[in-house]
Amino acid sequence: MMVKEAAKSLARGAAAVVVAPLLLSYVVRAALLGPDRALQSSSQLLSLIPGIGGQYLRRAYLSRTLAGCHKSAVIEFGTTFSRAGTRLDAGAYIGPGCHLGLVHVERDVMIAAGVHVPSGAHTHSIADPSRPIRDQARTEREVRIGAGCWIGATAVVMADVGRDTVVGAGSVVTRPLPAGCIAVGAPARVLRFRQSDETARAV
Repeated sequence: MMVKEAAKSLARGAAAVVVAPLLLSYVVRAALLGPDRALQSSSQLLSLIPGIGGQYLRRAYLSRTLAGCHKSAVIEFGTTFSRAGTRLDAGAYIGPGCHLGLVHVERDVMIAAGVHVPSGAHTHSIADPSRPIRDQARTEREVRIGAGCWIGATAVVMADVGRDTVVGAGSVVTRPLPAGCIAVGAPARVLRFRQSDETARAV
């Protein structure tokens, strides 16, 4: 066990050395473009490195550029980040090909492949049809995925998810989900609660 931990510590140190030039570049670009824009380009580059080595490099970089990234978080191949305010707590697993905006992924959350978590449900205003959508006001908010959740493949999560909840593959979460439920569909609705046979009302 001690040998394994020593090897992990050595790998983390090596990864920190490798990403040092990217971190220096990030500091310069963040001053010029803002932290979000600076994060996006390096996140895209690091997402292309496969295997365990890629996991260590991404974690080494993100632990110094995100609001929080625990040393036990795992970020798989092809996953990108667009908001520096994102937090990944202990034991968080982010599967391949995901995109995360402003989100707090709490401890022991598992996110399957191809999941999208934009920065809330109203990242672009569409109120004024006379103006291009990109020129209208943005209303971003942090999405919280509670501890112990499992988010199924290709789900889209635009609202908070309570702890220990399961979101079915391909579901679209548009409204907050309570803790301990199983929710499916587009929009996602509560199918049942994990600790009860009682069928819940749609949320």
